[in-house]
Amino acid sequence: MTAPRVLVTPRSMSSAGSAAVERLKAAGYTVVTPTPGRQPTPEELAAAVPGIVGWIAGVETIDANVLSRADSLRVISRNGAGTDAIDHVAAAAAGVRVVTARGANAQGVAELALALALAGLRGLPEAAAALRAGGWRRAIGREAAGRTLGVVGFGAIGRRLSHLAQGLGMRVVAHDPYVTDAGDVPLLSLEDLLSGSEVVSLHVPPAPDGPLLGAAELALLRDDVVLVNTARSTLVDEAALLANLESGRFAMYSVDAFDREPPEHSPLLAHPRVLPTPHLGAATAESVRRASEAAVDNLLAALREEDRTGAFRS
Repeated sequence: MTAPRVLVTPRSMSSAGSAAVERLKAAGYTVVTPTPGRQPTPEELAAAVPGIVGWIAGVETIDANVLSRADSLRVISRNGAGTDAIDHVAAAAAGVRVVTARGANAQGVAELALALALAGLRGLPEAAAALRAGGWRRAIGREAAGRTLGVVGFGAIGRRLSHLAQGLGMRVVAHDPYVTDAGDVPLLSLEDLLSGSEVVSLHVPPAPDGPLLGAAELALLRDDVVLVNTARSTLVDEAALLANLESGRFAMYSVDAFDREPPEHSPLLAHPRVLPTPHLGAATAESVRRASEAAVDNLLAALREEDRTGAFRS
C-alpha cells in the first residue's frame, strides 16, 4: 500500500534536516518538497498538489486554481498565524480544513517590532546611512521610557510586545475591536490611539476593503511618530505614507511583510526614513522550531480526526 503524501512548502522546513518533517515520515507519510529552500511558484504548486492528503504551507499563495487540482487534499496546516494567502472560499468548497500555528511566532515578531521601534526613536537608519556615506550625523533621539506605544491588534504578538515594552518603561495602549479584557493595557478607539501614540505598531491581518491606515488615519498621527508594520504592507496607504515622510512629518516607517515577496523597488522603500526588512519577524531559530512543530502537530491531529470521524469529506 502506498503511503499517503504530504506536501511541505515553507522554506524553513523544505530543506534537508528539519526534525519536524522527520516526524511526518515517522508517522507513515511520504513527504513531498517540490522546491527545497525556495518558495514555489503557483505553477509549481499546481503540479505538486494532485494526490496530496495534507499540506504544511508557508506564505505562498494558495488560490482557487491550485485548490482545484488538489484532488485528495484534506488539511492545510500553516506554519504561522496568517491565512490571507489562502482562498478560504475555494478551500471550504473543496472540503479542505485550514489550521494555523497561532502564537508560535509571537516572541520573534514582538522582539523585531520592539527593535524597529527603538531604531526609529533613535534615528538609526539615517545615522547609519550618513556614516556609510562618509558623514557624521548625531541627531538627538528619544528614549523609550515614558513614551506611549500604541498596539493595533492585541492578540498573541500584540500582548507579547506590550509586555516587552512595559519592561522598558513605556506606556502601552491598544486597539482591538475583538478584545474586551487587555489587563492593565487601556483599550482605545483607533482614532485616539493614533493621535496619542509616539510609536504605533500594527499586528492585524489585512482588511479586504482597503488599507487600515489611509490618508485620513495617517493625518491623525503625531508629527514625530514611529510607525512599525510587521503585519502586512497593504495595511497602510503607501502613497499617503510617502507624502507624510517626504514632508518630514514622520520620524520613521518600518515594514517587514509584503503582499508580494520580494517586493518591487519603490520610492517608499528607498526613502531614507524607511527601514524595510525581508520578512524577518518569525525568522529566528526558536520561532522556526516552534512553528514547525506546531504545524506538524496540527496537521497530524487534523488528519487523525478525519480518519476517525470523516468530518471533512464525505
